[in-house]
Amino acid sequence: MSDQAALRHAMVEVARELDARGLNRGTSGNVGARCGDGLLVTPSGVPARELTDEAIVLLSAAGEVIGPGRPSSEWRFHRDILRARPELHAVVHVHSPFATTLACLGLEIPPFHYMIAAAGGSTIRCAPYALFGTQALSDHALAALRDRRACLLANHGMIATGAGLEQALALCIEVESLCEQYWRARQIAEPRHLSAAQMAEVMEKFKTYGRQAEPEPRQP
Repeated sequence: MSDQAALRHAMVEVARELDARGLNRGTSGNVGARCGDGLLVTPSGVPARELTDEAIVLLSAAGEVIGPGRPSSEWRFHRDILRARPELHAVVHVHSPFATTLACLGLEIPPFHYMIAAAGGSTIRCAPYALFGTQALSDHALAALRDRRACLLANHGMIATGAGLEQALALCIEVESLCEQYWRARQIAEPRHLSAAQMAEVMEKFKTYGRQAEPEPRQP
């Protein structure tokens, strides 16, 4: 299996996982991944259960469709995020229940829990509203993702990114969980926020979190 074929298959698996977890429903949401000098994006209007490897659409770095298929209407922010952020190789967009609820309230997710740092900063921003599929929406998303790996889209949903598809999927799941926790806490009161110093400590810890320790040098 070629690298592109393997990537297409992995994207289908991610799209189905998002659907199975209830993070997307029907034809909502989309998945994108860097592919050589261009990118692959899930097609427009195809439910995850009907998605095939061959249906994934190949685009050039400029966003021109290469070969058959019509990409998701949100292909612009996939292209722009991957072009602006060379360290990222995958983008996941969902209309998940709790993230979308908070996005419809225009709420930024504050540092109420240390795992907010998993998204790259002390908050998860909410980008201003813009019509789906437009360059304006892509511009807003890119600004909200500055120094971040995830953001909400006002009155729309959520974007999560990663160095690969697995990382983007994992972050998407984590952000939805955080949105649910924040929503639940707000039913009682605004939760206590961690301080800038406390979040800075978390961010420093996250630089090496989950990595295996380097082997100690042998003594002569």
